[in-house]
Amino acid sequence: MTSKTYIYAATAVAAFSLPAMADARSLRAVGSSTVYPFAKMAAERVARANPRLGTPIIESTGTGAGMKLFCAGVGERFPDIENASRRMKASEAKLCAANGVKDVTEIQIGLDGVAIATAKATGIAGLTQKDLYLALAKTPYGKPNKAKTWKDVNGKLPALPIRVYGPPTTSGTRDALGELLLTPPCEANPAMAAMKKADEAKFKAICTGIRTDGAYIEAGENDNLIVQKLGANPGTLGIFGYSFLEENAATIKGVAVNGVQPTYQTIAAFQYPGARPLYIYVKNAHVAAIPAIRAFVAEMTKESAIGPKGYMLAGGLVSAPAPIRARSQQAARNLTPVKFAELK
Repeated sequence: MTSKTYIYAATAVAAFSLPAMADARSLRAVGSSTVYPFAKMAAERVARANPRLGTPIIESTGTGAGMKLFCAGVGERFPDIENASRRMKASEAKLCAANGVKDVTEIQIGLDGVAIATAKATGIAGLTQKDLYLALAKTPYGKPNKAKTWKDVNGKLPALPIRVYGPPTTSGTRDALGELLLTPPCEANPAMAAMKKADEAKFKAICTGIRTDGAYIEAGENDNLIVQKLGANPGTLGIFGYSFLEENAATIKGVAVNGVQPTYQTIAAFQYPGARPLYIYVKNAHVAAIPAIRAFVAEMTKESAIGPKGYMLAGGLVSAPAPIRARSQQAARNLTPVKFAELK
């Protein structure tokens, strides 16, 4: 069997040796549990259409954990694609650059919403962002959280114990929960707004830190497990990507936030406060050595996949506006690197 050696960059960490193209290592993607089902859909189609490229390996590690793996280096043992339910952070870009991962293409594949859900029999139909903050924050407005029931948070809510299953700290959904749903009501407090200017790190800790006394239960990166917990424990709430709510609408219901239900329409219009973009990141240095990367990226951006009538909508993906889809398709073709300096 012939073999080829690919040098990934002028300052390559090491040579990346692979068998001939027909037997090249399978594409490996890590990252978001929210993007995972859509990546799996694309991977299955790539494998059927291009059997010689191997079956792409898709791992649900969580966005944060996936970024660490993706940015750890260049070469055969490092992932090719990072699936993300939030944008890459400046700190992650710095890690990538430090490890020789210098050219990374950012592609938005669609939209999603951080959904709050519960069993259909649960007597909670709606919450405000302030309700969520007062219930879940470790130190709301800087004071220890003593709320035990939803009624303690808001007298109009039932006296059900606060018990919420949600993502761990490695998850992009956890980051989005803090940024999109918890920070706005926290920042609305004048003292907290002043703190943001004086001590942003402390502000972030108070506004996004989640309680650890048992009211919030980290359920790992398996969002289907949260769905199962809701069914087995009426009165509890779960937090995950909208796609899992869509897939399990027969057994669970969405909880409105600020009077807006998480639906395809409200997320697409950014009316739902938990709406967010979804991404994939491509390690450009791996493209020449892993032929499946281009096939996978092309599949993840096809109109027939992510368009308004695309097959991924059946899994709960919310189609991004046409200009964003066009930009994503161009990025998939050209693999133009994102400018790390523009990331926050």
